[in-house]
Amino acid sequence: MSFFERFSVEGRSALVTGGASGLGLAYVEVLAENGARVTLADIDIETAEREAGRLRERGFEVYAQSLDVADRDQTDLAFEEHVRRFDDLDIVFANAGIDPGAGFWNPAGWRNEEGQVDTLDPARWDRTIAINLTGTFNTVRMAAKYMKPRRRGSIVVTSSNAAIITEPVVGLPYMPAKAGVSHMVRQLALELAEFGIRVNTIAPGGFATNIGGGWLKDEAVRRSWDAKVPLGRIADPEQIKALALYLASEASSYMTGAQLVIDGGTSLGRID
Repeated sequence: MSFFERFSVEGRSALVTGGASGLGLAYVEVLAENGARVTLADIDIETAEREAGRLRERGFEVYAQSLDVADRDQTDLAFEEHVRRFDDLDIVFANAGIDPGAGFWNPAGWRNEEGQVDTLDPARWDRTIAINLTGTFNTVRMAAKYMKPRRRGSIVVTSSNAAIITEPVVGLPYMPAKAGVSHMVRQLALELAEFGIRVNTIAPGGFATNIGGGWLKDEAVRRSWDAKVPLGRIADPEQIKALALYLASEASSYMTGAQLVIDGGTSLGRID
C-alpha cells in the first residue's frame, strides 16, 4: 500500500450524525469525495435530503436519514437502515450536537445573566446533555454493535476545545457535555481495541458553522472571535476535512483514544 493509498476510503460505508450542516456536512463531503458510501443522518431531514441530493448529483453515493440521536429507537433504526442499504459499516462520525445558547458572556464579551447557573433554564441543560452526551453514547453503542462482528472500524467523535478549557461564551451545559464526551471516548477506545475498532476525538475550536454562525455575521463579534485565536482567525469547515479523512482511513490505523484539537491555538492561551 502506497503512502497516499492509506488515506483512501474508497468503497467503505460511513454514517455521519448531524451531517446536514456545519462540520458534519464537511465530514460527509470529504468521505463522499474520496469514494465512501455515506448515510447523512440529521434531525433536519429536509436539509439532509437536499444536501444528499446535491452530492448525488455530483456522482457520489449519499443518502439522507432522519435521526434525533437523543432518541435511542431512532438511532437504532438509522443504523439498521444503513446496514440494510450498504451491508456493511466501516466508519461512523458521532457528530450531532446543538448550539448551547447564551453563555455567561456573549461573543462580544458583554455579560449575559441568562447563562448563569442560578438563572439557566433546566430544560436547556437537559436537552444539551441529551443530544451532545447521551446522543454520542447512543451512536457509539450502535456502531460497536455492527463493527464488533467485523472486528474493524473507525469511530470519530466530535467534542470541542470547550472540553478542556473554560469558555463562558458557550454556556454551562455545553462544556460538561463535551468534557464527558472526550472522557467517554478514552474508555470506549480501551473497551473496543480488542475488536480492532478505533475511537478518536476531534476537538474543534471556533469554526464558521451554523452553530454560532449567526453571531459571526456581526463584524464586531467576528473581530472579537478572531482576536481570541492565536492564529488570528476563525476557521472554515473546509479546514477540518483533511483531519477527518485521516482519522477515518487506514492512515491512522495505530491511533485510538486520541483527542486532536483543531482550534488555531485557542486552548493554549495567549501571549499578550
